[in-house]
Amino acid sequence: MPAAIEKVRRKLTGSDDGDRQMVKVLSAVLSDGITAVEAACAEALDAGLANADVILNVLARRQQPPPPQIVRTPERLALREPPAADCARYDALRSPCAATAMEIAGHGGLGEAKLRLDGVPA
Repeated sequence: MPAAIEKVRRKLTGSDDGDRQMVKVLSAVLSDGITAVEAACAEALDAGLANADVILNVLARRQQPPPPQIVRTPERLALREPPAADCARYDALRSPCAATAMEIAGHGGLGEAKLRLDGVPA
């Protein structure tokens, strides 16, 4: 048995469910290979953790696909005028009474919504 896996086995021997954890680690050899499991055991031991869940987590993280490649925007689709972060432009589009159209009253359990137009209760 490789050295890192043997160290994990010795550390797990002292715990109550050490045999079950070692079975989990050894069963990962069937799907991931002995080299990957040994490397995961070594990484877990370097972190000071000899636990089947940690070792299986290390194996799972190594199996994640690489991030997708960045797609370059064609020149013809590039922005001619970049967007401006200006709330005043948005406020200019709103009607004058829209700002006072809805008032939420915070009484009565869940609260009641009262619609008001130009400050007059509906």
